[in-house]
Amino acid sequence: MKNKLRIAVGPVQFRIGSDWAEPIAALARLYAGYPQDDTRPADATVRLFAARPWRRWLRPSVHIGGDFVVPDALPLPLSMGLLAAEMGMNLQIALGWRRHMLLHASAVAQGGRALIMSGESGSGKSTLAALLGEGDWRLMGDEFTLIDLFGGDTLAFPRAVSLKNEAIAEVAARVDPARLGPLLAATPKGDIRHLIPRADAIAAMHEPLRPALLLFPRFGGEVAVEPMGEGEAFVRLTEASTNYVALGEAGFAALTRLVRETPAFGISYPDSAAGIALVEQLWAEAAK
Repeated sequence: MKNKLRIAVGPVQFRIGSDWAEPIAALARLYAGYPQDDTRPADATVRLFAARPWRRWLRPSVHIGGDFVVPDALPLPLSMGLLAAEMGMNLQIALGWRRHMLLHASAVAQGGRALIMSGESGSGKSTLAALLGEGDWRLMGDEFTLIDLFGGDTLAFPRAVSLKNEAIAEVAARVDPARLGPLLAATPKGDIRHLIPRADAIAAMHEPLRPALLLFPRFGGEVAVEPMGEGEAFVRLTEASTNYVALGEAGFAALTRLVRETPAFGISYPDSAAGIALVEQLWAEAAK
């Protein structure tokens, strides 16, 4: 494709091509601080294309393709081309990555160890990770967390953080506007704006860390902490993994090791300040 870009995020080298220049330009701005080695073979390919030639100009309609596709996925308007590119990157990893256990989870690091937070959409894990990453923690990722199949270490995947709805203003009030992407209003997922991780998060994204704490956050309700047994944590993480079944015995062994060696808690919180306080409290206790 005429418009193309290569981006390395953690261990993954992406190759993105587009029928339009606009999504690639927006993506290049978000990922300007990431390694872009044109000689390294691509691990995952994303294509943004028009199903019919005239759709490049007449009511432009962006389809997402690449190594793996979802045949019945609806196209997005060109105004959401950046969202299409980000969705394409996530799709290729979710469907095709086999080198590590993939968890739909956010992660942050402190003191050479990792905290993993897993939950359904709307649980607040991405917002908590973004806010912690602006403080004394290093952001490791907000969409996927990678677990080494043999050693059990956590690997970072610090793509641009996808802030949604109310979280946009909350995070925007704390960061330099230059680190924010354009506002994508009224997308299928609501309002979205991307946050570029801090430079230290990108520089350290190849450093594996030992997981020290597993949290399953739930935004809303009173402050509560519930210790979670290995069995429940295991089941929840199998549901959060996009490649657990495909990995077979290796996936089972990796996940078993993670829940046996890492304390897990479910937490509820009414706002971000309470959530951060809970995280800090449980982290301090885990470090004893």
